[in-house]
Amino acid sequence: MSSRMQQGQPLFILAEGSQRTRGQSAQDSNIRAGRAVASAVRTTLGPRGMDKMLVDSSGEVVITNDGATILNEMDIEHPAAQMIVEVAETQEDEVGDGTTTAAVLTGELLAKAENLLDDDIHPTVIVEGYTEAARLAQDAIDAQVLDVDLDDDLLVKVAESSMTGKGTGDVTADVLAGHVVRAVRMVHDDAERFDRDDINVHTRTGASSSATELVEGVIIDKEPVNDEMPRSVEDATVAVVDVKLDVRKAEADTEYNISSVEQLTAALDAEESELRSYATSLKEAGVDVVFCTKSISDRVASYLAKEGILAFKSVKKSDARRIAHATGAKRLGSVTDIDTDDFGHAERVAIEKYGDDELTFVEGGAASRSVTLLLRGGTEHVVDELERAINDAIDVTVAAIDKGGVVPGAGCTEVAIADHLRSEAAGIEGRKQLAVEAFADAVEALPRTLAENVGMDPIDALVDLRSLYESEGRAGVIATGRFGEIGDPVEHGVLDPAAVKREAVESATEAATMILRIDDVIAAE
Repeated sequence: MSSRMQQGQPLFILAEGSQRTRGQSAQDSNIRAGRAVASAVRTTLGPRGMDKMLVDSSGEVVITNDGATILNEMDIEHPAAQMIVEVAETQEDEVGDGTTTAAVLTGELLAKAENLLDDDIHPTVIVEGYTEAARLAQDAIDAQVLDVDLDDDLLVKVAESSMTGKGTGDVTADVLAGHVVRAVRMVHDDAERFDRDDINVHTRTGASSSATELVEGVIIDKEPVNDEMPRSVEDATVAVVDVKLDVRKAEADTEYNISSVEQLTAALDAEESELRSYATSLKEAGVDVVFCTKSISDRVASYLAKEGILAFKSVKKSDARRIAHATGAKRLGSVTDIDTDDFGHAERVAIEKYGDDELTFVEGGAASRSVTLLLRGGTEHVVDELERAINDAIDVTVAAIDKGGVVPGAGCTEVAIADHLRSEAAGIEGRKQLAVEAFADAVEALPRTLAENVGMDPIDALVDLRSLYESEGRAGVIATGRFGEIGDPVEHGVLDPAAVKREAVESATEAATMILRIDDVIAAE
């Protein structure tokens, strides 16, 4: 392009082949994309939500009704639709549950905004109204927080509510919820010490889901490096090693000239002495069990076995980190200069057989600061979905304890939000009032969807919800029998962490307003 152009000559600033969509066309395209993604997970919402079967290009199959998993597995290309995926990811990262709620709410906010745009309301006005509505919604959520002690019975209801409608095999959600609450209570001494990573989940096929158990300690999928090693060690001193237990190699290429049998023998003896010293050093230091993230040579393994030391090689770094944290061990870069303060302790380290596989259990003592839920299932699909359900239950239980208590579930909090927004909208000047009312309608789509998914007429259910809420102060969609009914969620034990509701409103509002602000889409080929 020349530095001087004649008057009237067009100036091209985009690369050839670029596509540009502007104004209402861009907004319509983005809104349709966001609504389409939200509708893909809508039918999974609630205790009677349906599952999705996702098949990738290689033929791998995932069967789930977990919103975050569905959206992550879907091959979504549209940039606005990807924002809905990010909403689910944010919700999952922050509170571990409510991903479907957040995605559906985002889609509904966009749908209501589309109607406002058709009525010539400027996108900025809608954004301002939605932002004000989100603030009011947070006030409504705070007002719904139950003034109760979070005892184990209440937490079981919270965990159970998060799993209701998800695949749990032949075991009921309340049994699994009991395991989850016990696991959280074991490690949740106080906020300063608690670490979500102290609660681990390990899956194993070959038995029904009812065989799921809670283990006080850590489980790793490893076998001893030598068959002569003990299968079980009580009152074990544990070392976690990050160094290869083999003959050390020179950092630079080195050539040795050996001119006699004596020199060869001396070299071999030196090598053997080095290998033997690993086992000797560990034994003299009082170590009973070694977890090594590197390799252990067969000869070192043999010496360790002779010393009665149980050893594991090529332990994943994540497992080594969990074992070190659980037992109180420090991760060692050498086994020649070690101190007893560097070691951890466990009441028992044992190898147990599960079908054709063997698992190693590190239990009790210092290790009881970590717990593991060993999930069983007949197939990989069952244990995968069970794992997702259990992780959600753990996260919501922790969120209930650490992030602001619990609120009534079953759509009750959403009904309260909508009622509060409509009562406050009258005091908001200008066209923003319409956006606040639209936000209320969008929130009410959640209990309406719950009602539809349990087989109720959504319009009649919404009318009954509003009526019961006005008279009793609480109303939700309760799944009973073949269909559902309108009732008090607290009486039926349907509870959600307040943090899940807060995060869903916040993340959905941010995504919807970001999409609404876009009026120009420039896409390169």
